Order: sequence, then C-alpha cells, then structure tokens
Amino acid sequence: MRVTDPMRRTRGAAASDDGEILSKTYQELFDQRGSAYDRAMRRYPEARRQEFEQAIEAAAPAPGMVVADVPAGGGYLQAYLPSGCTCLGHEPCASFTNHGAVAGQPTQLLPLPWARATVDRAISLAGVHHLDDKRPLFSELHRVVRPGGRLVVSDVAAASAVARFLDGYVGGHNSTGHEGVFLDERTLRELAEAGWTVENAAIRDFHWVFPDRTAMAMFCHELFDLRSSTPADTQAAIEDQLGVSTLANGGAAMHWSLMTISARRT
Repeated sequence: MRVTDPMRRTRGAAASDDGEILSKTYQELFDQRGSAYDRAMRRYPEARRQEFEQAIEAAAPAPGMVVADVPAGGGYLQAYLPSGCTCLGHEPCASFTNHGAVAGQPTQLLPLPWARATVDRAISLAGVHHLDDKRPLFSELHRVVRPGGRLVVSDVAAASAVARFLDGYVGGHNSTGHEGVFLDERTLRELAEAGWTVENAAIRDFHWVFPDRTAMAMFCHELFDLRSSTPADTQAAIEDQLGVSTLANGGAAMHWSLMTISARRT
C-alpha cells in the first residue's frame, strides 16, 4: 500500500524530542474540550463500536494479555476487549474523567508509567494526529511492550476526507481549532526508527452508527465542541463531506475511515 505524503506543517515548539513539550498540544486541546468529548461518548456509547473493534481486531489480543491504551481518553476501548484481558489506560488530561475538575498535578503523556517489557499489546486510537513528532511516543511504547508483542496505531490518514473534515469544518467551528498531523508514509518510517517492524498498514472504512441523523449531528456537535455552528450545520457538513447511509431500521451510518498500522516488537 502507498499512502499520499501531504504538505507537512509544524507548530514550532512541538518539533522536539522532549516528551513534555511533545504532549503540550494534545493536553492543551483536551484540557479544554475533553469534558464535552466524554459527554458525547457517554451519551452514545455504541456509536463508534466499529472503530474500536477494527483496532482491536488488528491487535488480536488473547485472554490473559495486558493491553495498553494510549492516549486513553475516557477509557472507552476497554469495553470492547476480549474477556480476561487487562487494560492499562494512560491519559494525560483529567478533563475526560473529572469533567473539568482539577485533581492534583496534570499528568504528562511521557514517559509512560509502566516498566520495560510488561505489555503484550498496545493500541493508540485517534490520538496521535495531535502530536507533531510521534517518535518519542513510539519509542516509549517500544520500551514497555514485550518482545513479540504488537502495537496498533489507528488514526486519520493524511489527505483523506476525514482529515479535510477535521481540519476544515471542525477546525473552523470548535473551541480550539484543529490542525492535524495525520498518518502517512512518514509515520511508517518513524515507527521503524523507534524499533518497530511494520507488518501491515491499510485504510479501514467503517461507520459511526446512530438512531437517526439528528442524533448523529448532536453527537458530533458535542464530541468536537462545535461552539460556532449549529447541529443542523454539522449535519449538513457531514452529509456533504463524509457521507451518510440510511440503515434498514432508519438509523444513520456516518462514513468514517482511519489508517490502521500493525507493528511487531522484535
């Protein structure tokens, strides 16, 4: 598979190997809007089932395995893991679970809080496109995963319809803006530089599923914290830029896609 290499963008200080600097962009975004994101996920907990399931399928965890989820958001991945797996979630933004409350000092994304070679599978879903330089995270994941273990990175592909929607409509109307550093061939090179052997990289198409289009629009409006638009505008943008299918039961299936990369720790 060949992935289009888009025009690169940088954000100044984020182009550093310092994990503390690396995590600032992610933390600044979700310290502000993590609570709204979590409310949407709790309101429609099954909407993104297909997204979580395709990432877990790529990781292929077995009962008894330890699975790391980084960044974990509100811990949504755990509900989809096979019975008997132990899920270790790491999330630097308390806003996902404390809804804006301050509880002690903020957690940094890096270093990861686990000992060397203690994790069987690591999954990073829809979070790394907020990191300009992903190599420190990939290196830390390489440290904590056991030899023979697997990392799955599933995130928005560069130059995709989802990337354009996020950087365009979402970035133009939400509380923080959006300028993603999306996955492409550079990501594969960065994984290799961190010691990973990339085994597969593919675009996965799936749906976010809702009872109807109104629910779809309300979910996305809250998930992305779209303060300067209306749910009706959001519905129109989704239909125009992403596409929506009507299910046999009248539900709405919003088109979404991610690049899912599987890599082995040798």
